[in-house]
Amino acid sequence: MKTLNYITLFIFATTIAVAQKPVPAPKQTKSVLIKNATAHIGNGQVIQNSYIGFKDGKITLVADATSSKIDVSKFDVTVDAMGKHVYPGFIAANSTLGLVEIGAVRSTNDVQEVGKIIPNVRSLIAYNTDSKIIPTVRTNGVLTAQVCPRGGRISGTSSIFSLDGWNWEDAVLKKDDGVHLSWPAMVTRGGWWAEPGPVEKNKNYDNEVSDLKKFFTDAKAYSENEKVDEKNLRMEAMRGIFSGTQILYIRANGMKEISESIFFAKKMGVKKIVIIGGRDAWMVTDILKESNVSVIINRIHDLPDRPEDDYDLVFKLPAMLQKAGVLFCLDNSGDMEQIHTRNLPFMAGTAVGFGLSKEDAVASITLNAAKILGVDAQCGSLEQGKDATLFISVGDALDVISNNVTHAFIQGKTIDLQNEQTEMYNRYMKKYGK
Repeated sequence: MKTLNYITLFIFATTIAVAQKPVPAPKQTKSVLIKNATAHIGNGQVIQNSYIGFKDGKITLVADATSSKIDVSKFDVTVDAMGKHVYPGFIAANSTLGLVEIGAVRSTNDVQEVGKIIPNVRSLIAYNTDSKIIPTVRTNGVLTAQVCPRGGRISGTSSIFSLDGWNWEDAVLKKDDGVHLSWPAMVTRGGWWAEPGPVEKNKNYDNEVSDLKKFFTDAKAYSENEKVDEKNLRMEAMRGIFSGTQILYIRANGMKEISESIFFAKKMGVKKIVIIGGRDAWMVTDILKESNVSVIINRIHDLPDRPEDDYDLVFKLPAMLQKAGVLFCLDNSGDMEQIHTRNLPFMAGTAVGFGLSKEDAVASITLNAAKILGVDAQCGSLEQGKDATLFISVGDALDVISNNVTHAFIQGKTIDLQNEQTEMYNRYMKKYGK
């Protein structure tokens, strides 16, 4: 009987927990017009007084309200956003949303598989749409995410998701967009972040690169054979990076690691390359531009790597790459990255304080990210024909104080912006608030 009571209590508690999570939104059935907002298009343009209309999940109208005559009655729903701002949905590149729920609870971690070279591991089927973290990032305007595996030398294959849906089939925006490789480090450092140890040469570097060369050589030979007697899952997963249908994402931070990894990938016949991390990318901008390689900059709310670096090097790296003409976007990978993904817009705001223009900062988490991930035909900017994935904020969405998202839409669907944190806030404001 006691066991039965425990089971009943567990089912009741689980039901309550599920009930607290916002229900996925139904498809858009009524056309919507947002008027009078300051529209940040995502491509550097701003419309101070705008009309943004969308129907059946697609943007149908982007116009300047001061010079355009629009029949408002043709839209089923009109949102007057006078004094507010409208943005394309922010994009979290190189994230692990939906793969980790509680970092300290191993059973909620599905971000890494056993093995060193496992390109066939797919984040696609591991993505959990019921994660309670996802609603917290939508509250700050993050509406799309690239979900990536971690660990090993070749971690696996990522996919891109809209942050709403009953399951991964509902949410997926682009399946298997690229393979993730962690380039061997030339040097290693002991100690920990507060007391870094001495820097030492990685004695295994040449062997690690040699192992990669052998695997890539075999994978390329396999990809050139359309008909194989027996399929090799690891080799099958590599076909796309040689044909150009997928991207090879290379995690590298040092100047030499960035340049050597690019030369390696090009020599192996890889068509599309993106660097993730890129702390020293400002040193090799000529190589990046010549090779048409973009950079996903890791969390800029961080410390410089070397004692001799400028104290603000990480903060001003986006402005340095922008000035050099290198396409880049921002991510939030690092400690507790899932819950801190909600801070992505504020990292773009920090970059504004260190030399990046406001609209270039918006682009760094919207259109730039979409271009790098290969989904710019679908999202990333407020343009006719693209998905109606956008949001309205009372204030500047890149500012931690004034950011206040009041409306959000994913492919035209009206998104519930409530989450457990907002529920707790509202609950205790009733008791202690003014």
